[in-house]
Order: sequence, then structure tokens, then C-alpha cells
Amino acid sequence: MIGRIRGILLEKQAPELVLDVHGVGYEIQAPLGTIVRLPALGQEVVLYTHFAVREDAQQLFGFWSREERDLFRALVRVSGVGPKMALAILSGIEADDFVLCIQRNDTAALVRVPGVGKKTAERLIVEMRDRLREWRPDLAAARGTGPAPDIAAAKRGRMLADAESALIALGYKPQEAARAISAVQTDLDDTSEELIRRALKGMGAR
Repeated sequence: MIGRIRGILLEKQAPELVLDVHGVGYEIQAPLGTIVRLPALGQEVVLYTHFAVREDAQQLFGFWSREERDLFRALVRVSGVGPKMALAILSGIEADDFVLCIQRNDTAALVRVPGVGKKTAERLIVEMRDRLREWRPDLAAARGTGPAPDIAAAKRGRMLADAESALIALGYKPQEAARAISAVQTDLDDTSEELIRRALKGMGAR
């Protein structure tokens, strides 16, 4: 089992990246939340990993945090949810938001995640409720509270900049990235990952 990997980032094109580990290029699939946190090409990266073996393929999945990998592993144990769907789920919703949906029995929010239908959402809630009982999402987010207005404005500015930088890292021109992010700003509570997802959808991901 490969549980952790450290290497130089050679390529990144969601949902895939390549790490050079002592001259060997490892192809790794990662959720969007991990992809957007990656540094520039040529920089060192450390990822938590899950190694999946099938009759016709061997796949390595990478995650920015141990918690995100643990959630992925919990997802693939759900009936009818394989690695491909688990990766899509984690690319379509923040980990903490997903856990809140499970804890609140919120099927309506889950079915808005690409690839998740009503039956799958119900199955996720039933099978994952106990597994995620100890997960502690950010309490401020859970209560709907937020920081002081000036701090919030600075945080949003950094978030928009991060979203634009992520699109540029994925191969879009700076002007394209700025226009795409500007076009999808709808909610002050948006995260950079949510903005990126909407921007990629609007432009047609390459």
C-alpha cells in the first residue's frame, strides 16, 4: 500500500497530475480541491495517497490532507460507489459540506453534486452516517457565522486571487481566468473551489 508520496510536480490537468519521485513519474488522480492547492510546476508536493487495484488497472489517488483521503476511503466502501464516483463527489463538494449534508440528512444538497442521484444520496446518508459521526466540520461554517466585515473582505480578495491563479495553473490565460471568475461570482460565502468549478463549467474544462 502506498500511503504517502513526495515528489516534484511535473504535470497537472484536473483530475490528473504527475509527480517525479527519484526519476519515476507517478500518475495520480486527485479531487479538484487538491488540484487547486498544488504549487507551480517544478515545486515539491507531498500527498496522502490511496492505491486501488482492479483486474484491469492499478490507480493511485492523491489528497491534500489525511482527512480528505479518509473520507474518500469511506466513500468507496459505500455500496455502488467506486473510486471514480468518490473522486467526482469530492470534486463537486467541499469535504466539510459533504459531511454536514450527511449529518443533516440533506438529500436535496447531495443530489446537486454531479453524478449523485436521489437513490445514491439516500444510500450515502444511510451508510455513512455512523462513519462520519466523529467528523468535526468548521463550527463557524456550521452555525452560519462569519468574521468581521473588513477581515471578510480581505479573505474574499485572497480567495478570488487564488481561484484565478488556479485557472492560470490549469492552462488558461490570465485575462481568461479573471473574466471567468468575475462571471461566476454570486455569493459572498463562495469558496475558491466553488468558483473554480463554476468557471470551468462555464468555459468548458480543457
